[in-house]
Amino acid sequence: MNDGGPGVRTLTVVRQDRSLGAGRDLEFGLELLSRARNGETGPLLRLYRPAPTVAFGQRDTRLPGFEAAAQACRANGFEPLVRRAGGRAAAYHQGTLVVDHIEPDADAIAGSKTRFGYFADLFAQALRRVRIQAAVGEIPGEYCPGEFSVHGTDPVDSKRRIKLVGTAQRVVAGGWLFSSVIVVENSAPIRKVLTDSYAALGLDWDPATAGAVDDLVPGVDVAAVEEALLATYAGHAILQAAPFSSLAA
Repeated sequence: MNDGGPGVRTLTVVRQDRSLGAGRDLEFGLELLSRARNGETGPLLRLYRPAPTVAFGQRDTRLPGFEAAAQACRANGFEPLVRRAGGRAAAYHQGTLVVDHIEPDADAIAGSKTRFGYFADLFAQALRRVRIQAAVGEIPGEYCPGEFSVHGTDPVDSKRRIKLVGTAQRVVAGGWLFSSVIVVENSAPIRKVLTDSYAALGLDWDPATAGAVDDLVPGVDVAAVEEALLATYAGHAILQAAPFSSLAA
């Protein structure tokens, strides 16, 4: 899985039991990438449920409404942060699952485009395990739009499609970090903070595209999605668990 393509190798899975705080969670992923590029860690999968956060893209910070958007986030109980990757604002909280896949790679840049398609397909496969009609591709009006967004279709209304997974990638000489957010539960606060922050930024989007897995299949929780994700990963790599303390050290 070094280049985002087929191949069986060992992947260490670490479950982070609690958020380190919005800013620290984001920083820690970059620290792990630095360790990987320096040969201090091997391929790693970090799973955690984040504190309420809105991660803005670099372009958002250059819009005149950015400060108002940040204030709207705080008013909704979300911490505004700016990520180093591209894209537009995305929101997440404890009803979501963040998946950081980190690998050392001597030729990290070469596989960067391929990685987006590879992981989008992997996440769509995982969501199908929990009975989501998942597919890959941008849907009209979605927040933080992207060619490789993963969305789900309402089993009752086929015209209703909801973005469920957003992805971002950080590539450096010697390694890469592919970070994904799966929205699983409690979509209302996410829809509200995105509505307020996008309005402040002056960006058009359709709030109906923001939702969660349990909006489409009631009763599915973060634990079920995590289990489905690891079962899917097991078809691509040999998984071995490690305690979070092994990373914190």
